[in-house]
Amino acid sequence: MPCERLAAEDFAYLTTTGRVTGRRRTTEIWLALREGAIHLLSGGGAKAHRVRSIRKDPDVRVRIGSRSVAARARIVRAGTREDRLARELLDGKYMGWREGKRLSSWARDALPVAVEPV
Repeated sequence: MPCERLAAEDFAYLTTTGRVTGRRRTTEIWLALREGAIHLLSGGGAKAHRVRSIRKDPDVRVRIGSRSVAARARIVRAGTREDRLARELLDGKYMGWREGKRLSSWARDALPVAVEPV
């Protein structure tokens, strides 16, 4: 799914399965595409419902523009290259971050999630 045309989209729609109810829930979320993955930042961190649902069932569906695919989500490990990349990509796209500038508090504090089409 990831391609340059989709990278310009402002929003992705992430559908997770509720960890308690088993119901499918779709949320609108900011995205960045890089290296075959869709990167998201969860401002609610580990307490966000979507993150808690992903931890229980990582099989998700993601829609960007008119394209929708089954995918597998995972929490990005803190302190890794991928962690830094996700924060920089999303902060650059939505908050105007540039090399040498400090990341916004949102990008520093949010929890990175990677979503990879299956």
